[in-house]
Amino acid sequence: MPSRKSYLPSETPAPLLKYRREELENLRGNGKGERNEWDRVYDYDVYNDLGEPDRGLSFARKILGRNSEFPYPRRGRTGRPPTKTDSRSESRLKKVNLSKPLDLVESLDIYVPRDERFGHLKKSDFVGYAIKSLSHAVLPALQIFFDQTQSEFHKFKEIHDLYERGLKLPALAVDFIRKVVPNDILKELFRLDGEKFVRFPKPDVIKDNKSAWRTDEEFGREMVAGVHPILIRRLQEFPPASKLDPKLYGDQTSKITEEHIQKNLEGLDVVMAVNQKKLFILDHHDSFMPYLRRINETDANEANKNKSFLLEIKDSIAQRLKKKKAPDRKAYATRTLLFLTNDGSLKPVAIELSLPHPDGDEYGAVSKVYTPAEEGVEGTIWQLAKAYVAVNDSGYHQVNSHWLNTHAVMEPFVIATNRQLSVLHPIYKLLQPHYRDTMNINALARQTLVNVDGLIEQTFFQGKYALESSSLIYKDWVFTEQALPEDLLKRGVAEKDQNSPHGLRLLIEDYPYAVDGLDIWSAIYSWVEEYCSFYYKTDATVQNDTELQAWWKEVREVGHGDKKDEAWWPKMQTCEELVESCTIIIWISSALHAAVNFGQYSFAGYPLNRPTISRRFMPEKGTPEYEQLESDPEKGFLLTITPKLQSLIGISLVEILSRHASDEIYLGQRENPDWTSDSEPLLAFERFGRKLAQIEDKITSRNKDKNRRNRVGPVNFPYSFLMPTGEKGLAARGIPNSISI
Repeated sequence: MPSRKSYLPSETPAPLLKYRREELENLRGNGKGERNEWDRVYDYDVYNDLGEPDRGLSFARKILGRNSEFPYPRRGRTGRPPTKTDSRSESRLKKVNLSKPLDLVESLDIYVPRDERFGHLKKSDFVGYAIKSLSHAVLPALQIFFDQTQSEFHKFKEIHDLYERGLKLPALAVDFIRKVVPNDILKELFRLDGEKFVRFPKPDVIKDNKSAWRTDEEFGREMVAGVHPILIRRLQEFPPASKLDPKLYGDQTSKITEEHIQKNLEGLDVVMAVNQKKLFILDHHDSFMPYLRRINETDANEANKNKSFLLEIKDSIAQRLKKKKAPDRKAYATRTLLFLTNDGSLKPVAIELSLPHPDGDEYGAVSKVYTPAEEGVEGTIWQLAKAYVAVNDSGYHQVNSHWLNTHAVMEPFVIATNRQLSVLHPIYKLLQPHYRDTMNINALARQTLVNVDGLIEQTFFQGKYALESSSLIYKDWVFTEQALPEDLLKRGVAEKDQNSPHGLRLLIEDYPYAVDGLDIWSAIYSWVEEYCSFYYKTDATVQNDTELQAWWKEVREVGHGDKKDEAWWPKMQTCEELVESCTIIIWISSALHAAVNFGQYSFAGYPLNRPTISRRFMPEKGTPEYEQLESDPEKGFLLTITPKLQSLIGISLVEILSRHASDEIYLGQRENPDWTSDSEPLLAFERFGRKLAQIEDKITSRNKDKNRRNRVGPVNFPYSFLMPTGEKGLAARGIPNSISI
């Protein structure tokens, strides 16, 4: 049990100095050998454990990190032996034998330091979710036992039936699932009743109204109050430009013209709309264009070969699965322009769908622009254009905003803190609750989610390029811009104004994520400032703290070593830099992760609202696909977006990710109320808790204000993801202290 008393290194009682030093040396290890489950060693490695090159070239994946072309944050080192084919790649754990549930549990035991392993209750919860994930991955595979006409959704009603009536499984599928999944998990999570039906909970986006998700207002609202409200930015130049190297990618300037959007600007022309700061953009163009040709040319047969469960299920099922093709991927790089209307809502006014030039990347993009329409086939085409945007946004959200910018970037801080800051150090005591379970959940993700043929590759349009393409996004990652005020300023959605709350004036006044987030950010900052000022009275105290300086040096030069030469890193020479840096770490671990994670099922649990794959390009006049849109628009829509198999896997995945664990500890709470013997920090922490309670009341009040159209939107689902407290399950609210799922 760590001492409740905190000591700076220079103030440590002499009898403790030796033990303080030795403990840190033991935690660092020697960087050699394979780690055992009982070890307490924190060390770094690159992401070289995602692929399985011994199984063939198509199973190999790029090594991310320590590479100028593919930079990446470091992960925790396990020391497993290299693969036989590639000495730079680390071997992976053994495959799961689906007929032996105990093997499933063992397969999740990837090494993390002993202190980082889940507690008993937490592990039982997660293993249950993991079993559910795998069993739901089995369930779609067993769809081959259905008639061929049932391999696709044909009507929107069939998707609604997943939540209202359930999906009836054939006896063979049920028998197989019951052999694989333990009875208690089957009953609690798989919800398989006596009539062989499996039901999913109804997502919040369709609880009140089944069709409101289709409105343009809801489409725009979710960019500021949905599960991914952190990418929209103000348009400051027209037409939108690209930052891609023209020598490699040619002219990538947008083809959106004033004629496309003029009629939807409430009487303004484009120059006036830009100058009045009323035009905004959701821009996925540069993020995906460099990979789009490869994504769209991925051979579906190759993707089919990569289905690992072919090797894990008994031969008779495997043979049938071999006949079932993986879905084609036909995606665009999208730009979406939105206008801030007089009532405060965001109205999409144009969507640009772009593809690489057929003659080569250096010839630029081939683009087509779509504008709002409501009736007939043009209305369906507009809905499809929004779906292509949603596919881009879903992929960017899951791989970049969620995985990379919270899970992956935080792991180096966890490792460095344990290697360089003693448990006696006040900054260790401040940050440690915000690291709870993060290394463990990341290790499990590398084993089942972000690996070759993992659930991310199976269910998102980037496929095998998902993690590799995220290294492109990491190139632009800036630690200081993760601070919410800096992020809002960078995106141009806020301006400095000392007369406004928190010194910022929001240009989208009713921006739920930003409004609630600034309150939370300010509360965290005040708490950290009070805490740090108790131990650090002067800048010299920061400069002379040997452990603190070693910690920050290791974060920069090792944990985020691919960015060690960036000028934007705080120098850690002042109290202000310490407070700002610790606030950013806590913000990422708690509120930012909560904002992009726990609303996933609410919005993406309904695949029509946030599809993850597009399988064919926009139908053109004179083609059979266009005629199908005219004669049967729902079927044409469904044959374009995520197919049945991947939809069921995706729904299951986001349900798991959106759940709060039964032992969750929320912002403003501590596992041990007597975590420090210093009274002033304890009192400051109590004030922090009271401030969070006041913020929760303010959020409740805002959600009741009918003048704030973006708070609940057409779907009548209030924005609550930044409510500080939550509850077990799909609560759609609550900020856990750490990235724990």
